[in-house]
Amino acid sequence: MKIIDGSGAILGRLASYVAKEALKGEEITIINCEEIIISGNKKNIKEGFEAKRSRVGSSQKGPKHSRVSEKIVKRTIRGMIPTHRKGRGRVAFKKIRCYNKIPKEFKDSKAIKAGKGKPIKYSKVKEFSK
Repeated sequence: MKIIDGSGAILGRLASYVAKEALKGEEITIINCEEIIISGNKKNIKEGFEAKRSRVGSSQKGPKHSRVSEKIVKRTIRGMIPTHRKGRGRVAFKKIRCYNKIPKEFKDSKAIKAGKGKPIKYSKVKEFSK
């Protein structure tokens, strides 16, 4: 089991790393999802999130884009897993866990830092969640 600390990590790089590891068969836990960085212009990112959230299918069935920061991260990872609805993609997606804070069972364990690098323009995931 790999525990990854998301604070200061870039969302896309972290998501691609986690997707590859999950497809290999690793169980992955991401902590501090609120502190993950989304690179780019804040205004454009915010407009994109609002556009996605305003699109809801007939009779509120979907697609639904959550406002919770750990679900934003998990959905990004889902987009990088091929065929997440069937076969090995579904198995890989079930092995990924995301948390906003550090849970009690992972307080003592050592976390890996992945997807580092600080872009010029960035914002954190918690700015787009509730």
